[in-house]
Amino acid sequence: MNSPRNPKTGLDAMLTPDNCALILIDHQPFQFAGLRSHDSQSVINNVVALARGAKLFNVPTLLTTVLEERGGYLLPQLQAVFPEQKPINRTFINTWEDARVVEWVKKTGKKKIVMAALWTEICLAFPVIHALGEGYEVYIVTDASGGVSVEAHEVAIQRMVQAGAVPLTTGVFTAELQRDWAREATVPGLAKLLIDHMGNVGTAFTWEQQLLNTPAPSQQR
Repeated sequence: MNSPRNPKTGLDAMLTPDNCALILIDHQPFQFAGLRSHDSQSVINNVVALARGAKLFNVPTLLTTVLEERGGYLLPQLQAVFPEQKPINRTFINTWEDARVVEWVKKTGKKKIVMAALWTEICLAFPVIHALGEGYEVYIVTDASGGVSVEAHEVAIQRMVQAGAVPLTTGVFTAELQRDWAREATVPGLAKLLIDHMGNVGTAFTWEQQLLNTPAPSQQR
């Protein structure tokens, strides 16, 4: 007798451009001011890369802020990825309690929801646990999120994983969407993301491209 398959394993458990939506929560100045689990530049780099990756693969993406008139407007670098989108500005600490957010998710028709937020222990954990309870499969991007301390961030991840969330990082998100290098339409855009956001990986890739474009010594004479 075959035992039931774990829904978090197998090909169907993987993210694709067609089966997920992304929600980016509260990447605002006040939230960054309290960030202590990561350096701010790393989170900025990662969340912008995450947004650019979602745009490259046409993944529906929602931007949202909390009390922007006090906590500051969305990170300009992030807003620039979706200049036409006005973030949903909430009063709810728990994003999932805002009916506009839930309605947006329902309209996408996606059951796999990817989230990143500041701070991990509150603005990410609350909507993740709530959405899981309503039957959604939730993926949390840990390096595009951050908490008020290392402990707060790590304990929040443990809490969400125990509730059923799947942790991943920014680079994994884009690689999972690409999946096959034969899908050439998105390769140039993904290569640009690697160069712009992936540090040593991007530098090594640039070096490789330069080597490929450099004539052999016999051709340089």
